[in-house]
Amino acid sequence: MSATVLTARALLLDMDGTLVNSDAVVERCWRRWALEHGLDPEAALKVVHGRQGYATMAVLLPDRPVEENYADNRVMLAEETADVDGVVPIGGAPAFMAAIAGLPHALVTSADSALAAARMTAAALPMPAVRVTAEQVGASKPDPEGFLKGAAELGFDAADCVVFEDSEAGIAAGRAAGMRVVGVGPRAAALSPDVHVEDLTRIRVEAAEDGSIRLHIGAA
Repeated sequence: MSATVLTARALLLDMDGTLVNSDAVVERCWRRWALEHGLDPEAALKVVHGRQGYATMAVLLPDRPVEENYADNRVMLAEETADVDGVVPIGGAPAFMAAIAGLPHALVTSADSALAAARMTAAALPMPAVRVTAEQVGASKPDPEGFLKGAAELGFDAADCVVFEDSEAGIAAGRAAGMRVVGVGPRAAALSPDVHVEDLTRIRVEAAEDGSIRLHIGAA
């Protein structure tokens, strides 16, 4: 397989499903919540990935007052933060994070800072110095706000950034921000990202002399 090469100035990384496999926790917590509210857990799990909890609840219970969603979201975040059983790195994530350690990159996640710290720690991955968590945005993915904030904090234009994402909401957010998107994992395969990879094992990172980052994707 020949490699696809993307050139960027900065990388913006989603966490869940992209760097960290937290599906076991997410499914436990959201199945429980769905059953408590008389919803089909399987239907609920189709929309939970990529969004902040309150935004998922608004999709599933559109007539419910937003204050109740925010209250439930606080409980959900506490449950998810306390439950790291089964949280592991996505294949290739440790080597990928090591390869970009000295390059411009940021974490852009729908998790809050406590949940992000818990999951990155459980997966034994380094926490990026620049991160945009739930507390720092007014709108959840698929709104592009988080990615645009990450690019601005790193000091780069949207067109110079490449997003790594796994979910429909996240890929839509990256596109809306005007960024190229590498889709990671099975959820991303059907969402037409610019490039798709099963995990992070087939990505080679090259730091160019002009300061740009070359991503060799699919390279053996």
